[in-house]
Amino acid sequence: MATTAVQETVDQRLLNTIQSAFPLVEHPFQAIGDDLGVGEEEVLQRIAVLKKKNVVRQISAIFDTRRLGYKTTLVAMRFPQEDLTRAARWINRHPGVSHNYARNGYFNLWFTIAVPPGEDLLETVERLGRETKAEAVRIMPTIRFFKIGVNFDMIAGESAAYDYYSPDGFKEGQDKWNKVEPVTDFEVQVIRELQEDIPLAPEPFAPMAKRLGITQADLFAHAADFQVRGLMRRFSAVLHHRRAGFRANGMAVWRVPPERSEEVGAIMAGHPAVTHCYERPTFPDWPYTHFSMIHATGKERCEDIAREISARTGITDYQVLYSYREYKKTRVRYFVEE
Repeated sequence: MATTAVQETVDQRLLNTIQSAFPLVEHPFQAIGDDLGVGEEEVLQRIAVLKKKNVVRQISAIFDTRRLGYKTTLVAMRFPQEDLTRAARWINRHPGVSHNYARNGYFNLWFTIAVPPGEDLLETVERLGRETKAEAVRIMPTIRFFKIGVNFDMIAGESAAYDYYSPDGFKEGQDKWNKVEPVTDFEVQVIRELQEDIPLAPEPFAPMAKRLGITQADLFAHAADFQVRGLMRRFSAVLHHRRAGFRANGMAVWRVPPERSEEVGAIMAGHPAVTHCYERPTFPDWPYTHFSMIHATGKERCEDIAREISARTGITDYQVLYSYREYKKTRVRYFVEE
């Protein structure tokens, strides 16, 4: 793997651990250290260095936006090149914008946006388009959800999204993943706590439990219940892909016949280099139905992976759109005043 901010094998093993499933126990850093054969203090120090280098962005819960009642979509916009950065920075001001990238191609700005219950998603996107004087705006919500499972093998230098979140069957589960799961007022408080970056301390969950007036065991029980109900996907670290050595971020878009939608989506989702896979609507100027995110150490590897997927599916009409500037990447913060 090319030289990156991640140099030590221990760091690579550590990153493999915390991005997969951070332990929800009273002394998680000690538990991680026991698995790696190092002490708790060393684990804390190593993560502190990795955060300072911006390899580790955050360690917190990952919630399902739609199950919490938020409306969300991918948006593609087009701007004159000289206006792109100005427009991106204006769009970033919206608290529901979590990812915002400049990409090659006709639509040169792609972002995801979520709005809370009671707000109009379509009106919000159209307003942002007017305010930024976008030349074109395409709203691309998810029609079918096949996969989300970001996981990188830091030692092998390959994406390793073998275990991932998807509906229980692409037909039977479609209504389930898009269905709002009611939460109580107290559960909202728990969500507000779990979504924040944990402190680097021996007992990082103790302050959360104290603020909630419950034990740490009760807090972990709520987290487990959230996962069973589909509200929380996992509790883990989010890495800065480029800083971690995965410099190429390719959004492969595919023109798939309607009768092959589920079959092809399942094949794409099964590839470990694909971290996200969705079906989205088409437009007269946009015929691509399936979106599969590919992360690799370089563009050449991304292209190899896209060719592998093309060979497996028989879909030859596709493009790989690369992000060349990251304007924003964060997690949506739920049930907060912005």
